[in-house]
Amino acid sequence: MNGYSQYKEKSIYSMSGPELLLLVYDEAIKRLTRAEISLEDKNYKDFEDCLNRTTKIVRYLEDILDMQQPIAWDLKRIYDYLVYDLSRVRAGRERQKSEIGRIRHILSELREAFNGASKKVSDNHIVMEKEIRG
Repeated sequence: MNGYSQYKEKSIYSMSGPELLLLVYDEAIKRLTRAEISLEDKNYKDFEDCLNRTTKIVRYLEDILDMQQPIAWDLKRIYDYLVYDLSRVRAGRERQKSEIGRIRHILSELREAFNGASKKVSDNHIVMEKEIRG
């Protein structure tokens, strides 16, 4: 393994759960951006690969949901919709860039909402630790 690969692997193993989840969202968003570029360049193989990869990521996000949490059901419905929409874009005769942008926007909004919630939880833990230490 080269130095960069080792560094990257160490970085991933040292990330917290919320950081890893943000990384997964970032990868899906990156793949959708790449799909748009591939569509413009008429590189349909890369376009398909990017949409397939994004679909796998969204399915992964759905698979890791803790269904004991009330919000999980809402997220499941959103993820199901995104998978459906990705398949519709992939199968459509007219591949529309705007549809990809809409899906990317939804994932970006979910990412930002999760990021905000995880920061709030982290801040609350810090406050609680300070209060406990007195």
